[in-house]
Amino acid sequence: MPFFETKDHRINLFQDDSIHFLKSLPSDSVDLIVTDPAYSGMNQKLKLGKGKIIGEYKKAGKPGAKWFEEFHDTEENYKSFLQECYRVLKMDRHIYIMFDSFSLLSLAPIVREVFKVKNVLCWDKVNIGLGHYFRRRHEFILFASKGKRNLHSKSIPDVWKIKRVVKSKYATQKPTEVFELMLMGSADKDFVVLDPFLGSGSSAIASIKSGCKFIGCDISDKSMKFAAERIAHFNKHKIDPFQSKSLLGDDESLTKLFRKNKMINH
Repeated sequence: MPFFETKDHRINLFQDDSIHFLKSLPSDSVDLIVTDPAYSGMNQKLKLGKGKIIGEYKKAGKPGAKWFEEFHDTEENYKSFLQECYRVLKMDRHIYIMFDSFSLLSLAPIVREVFKVKNVLCWDKVNIGLGHYFRRRHEFILFASKGKRNLHSKSIPDVWKIKRVVKSKYATQKPTEVFELMLMGSADKDFVVLDPFLGSGSSAIASIKSGCKFIGCDISDKSMKFAAERIAHFNKHKIDPFQSKSLLGDDESLTKLFRKNKMINH
């Protein structure tokens, strides 16, 4: 049974381990996968200490900790995850997987064993973040396909200038605009969008805005409660309670894309 479901049954959230949940889905049952896995590599291997937002990493998963339990991204585990994504994704469809710089080097090559990798996109967060060896201002998004499918627009650049969320109530909350761009490129109305690492629910809000159905999964209690509250509030009031304004940077091409997309959806 879903942890949360909207009255129209278009949005369904499940609390489960990502791979276990994927195995429960029928083959060829989703139209698009957009996700930001909770990679463990950078923290476990670099052994980082405290962060302004996430707190002490060594307390991950414990009661009251800001850090959530992470996806253990061994090559075997990650390939199993990708193979299940491939199985549930329909033919001639796309997948977007977010990476930090550490996981991109260690895990991205495995994606090529399962999917057809088409490009590596860069999310420019505009505002500088934390970092031990150069302060971070970007993340990567690997864009791949199962079969062949063209993008809806040839005007989407491969660098997305979108400000990061500051003072967020969820440790790794991503701007909805990041997921909205994925959907602009790859989704049709009423497509079934899947995010097996739901987190703060930004991908769900983006799916609602884009007229898509959505299936989300996360193992975290905090994720489930946060995302369910966020979706319910957005459906009722048409306002995102955890991202009150647009976070688009000063990129004219992206601004035009969002303006055009908003006119189409209304």
